[in-house]
Amino acid sequence: MLSQLDAPQDAGPIRLLAHNSTVAAEDLRVRLVIAADFEGRIEVDASQVESIGQAVLQLLIAARVDAEQNGMPFEILNPSRAFVDRVTACRLADAIGVATEKEVLL
Repeated sequence: MLSQLDAPQDAGPIRLLAHNSTVAAEDLRVRLVIAADFEGRIEVDASQVESIGQAVLQLLIAARVDAEQNGMPFEILNPSRAFVDRVTACRLADAIGVATEKEVLL
């Protein structure tokens, strides 16, 4: 278990990779846990995303649900067009907490 001394020094948003495959999911899981434990909030920068796989989408949904259950803020920052298109196509925008263009225009 991590102690306060092990807290990451570069606190801030978790930056998703350009290509987020199943291989990237384990690292993301660890970073989400650390953010929840040490920062008390989860912010995910999705600005560089070009592709995102099912395992990473599942982690983001689970992290958002967990954050909400624990009264912790969860936010996707600067989602790229590819990110928004993917979550919209999968009908996961609400589950992940991303506004679609349609919602923004209303």
